[in-house]
Amino acid sequence: MTTSSPRPGAASTTRVDGPSGALRGVVRVPGDKSISHRALILGALAQGRSRLTGMNLGRDVLATAAVLGRLGASVHLTEPQVQVDVEGWGERGPHEPDDVLDAANSGTTLRCLLGVCARATGAFTFTGDGSLRQRPMARVVSPLRAMGARIDGRAQGSLLPLTVRGSSLTGLAHTLPIASAQVKTALLLAGLGAAGSTSVTEPRPSRDHTERMLVASGVPVGRRALTATVAGGGKVSPGARRIPGDLSSAAFVLAAAILVPGSDVVVPEVGINPTRAGFLRVLAAMGADIEVEPAGEWGGEPVGTVRARSSALRGVAVHAEEVPALIDELPILAVVATRAAGQTLFRGAGELRVKESDRIATMAAGLSDLGAEVEALPDGLSIRGPTPLRPAEVDSLGDHRVAMSLAVAGLIADGPVTVRGWDGVDTSFPGFLTTLGALRSGGSSGSRP
Repeated sequence: MTTSSPRPGAASTTRVDGPSGALRGVVRVPGDKSISHRALILGALAQGRSRLTGMNLGRDVLATAAVLGRLGASVHLTEPQVQVDVEGWGERGPHEPDDVLDAANSGTTLRCLLGVCARATGAFTFTGDGSLRQRPMARVVSPLRAMGARIDGRAQGSLLPLTVRGSSLTGLAHTLPIASAQVKTALLLAGLGAAGSTSVTEPRPSRDHTERMLVASGVPVGRRALTATVAGGGKVSPGARRIPGDLSSAAFVLAAAILVPGSDVVVPEVGINPTRAGFLRVLAAMGADIEVEPAGEWGGEPVGTVRARSSALRGVAVHAEEVPALIDELPILAVVATRAAGQTLFRGAGELRVKESDRIATMAAGLSDLGAEVEALPDGLSIRGPTPLRPAEVDSLGDHRVAMSLAVAGLIADGPVTVRGWDGVDTSFPGFLTTLGALRSGGSSGSRP
């Protein structure tokens, strides 16, 4: 595998040279991105110092760290240990910044911190990159306004830039039209500074990291069926937190092991939260040889070791109720489906159209260029296999999950596959190519403190 950037400022490319033997070894993936965001934010809300170990250092999490620094938290990174010390602002709250807050490409940074700043004193203006400025924000802005937040921006406050003017908030009971952990988190964090209680009800379970981490930080959270509730005035306690490996990052190497003949890959110390493990359940339904060995909890988060071996696969239907637990893994599951016998159908995943790219359209285009039999649906994909993949140049549009998915497709293609927009991979898994290279050599990759 090689990477190149054709000219200064141009999007980088990578080339995957196709089959070159089995993938074998043990790989430790970066810290969980979702948990890393939330650990930083809760550390900032606490009064005192929190030590976070095993952090994800991709661009999205660094965007959260940078914005928190602008808001008055002290964030100190020790990179060799992937360790972050956060000195929170506690009861005084974030201070008004002297410039615009840039969330870069991170929807998690933006939505979660809208909830934090809605309860603060001052004015806070958020922007982001070209992709984030086109992503819809009405689903978080509307309920925050209903709590009393003053938020202005483009398209009646549904598009960046957005300005939040902190104000007194009143708790509310809100039902989300679409399951969204980011919107849920924004409302729960705003609710900690609101009068009364705030409850969020979802149509289906989304990832519950925020609820688990609040409880581990001393904040009571009521949980009943699909509803989470917090009371105003809840105080976040500082402390040490160890971040498990990111299952969404592990998904790429696990899928590669299943697809490449003779492969056997082990990923230890990875998060196996049931609200994130839909990917593993779908692989098992497809007939994949995959084992999960639980190893307890870190700060309320289930952790374990996952092992995957090359497997014969069959097509399955993935319906809307399972989508929130595997929304980030649908691009790589689409690649897996090209090797499954029969039809694989993904439905109820319309949210993919408003991610870093329109992931339905981008994956359909990329897989079609590679020779797959794929159809883009309004809310998902239909893929029929098994289909041999051919050499091609494909475009990820800078979307990190699409880029890594297409690179894995290159491992099983009949010749070289070039992926454009590779620089987006630094969003979540900067060492992805190094990891694949180590597994191709039959060794181990990565380290976690």
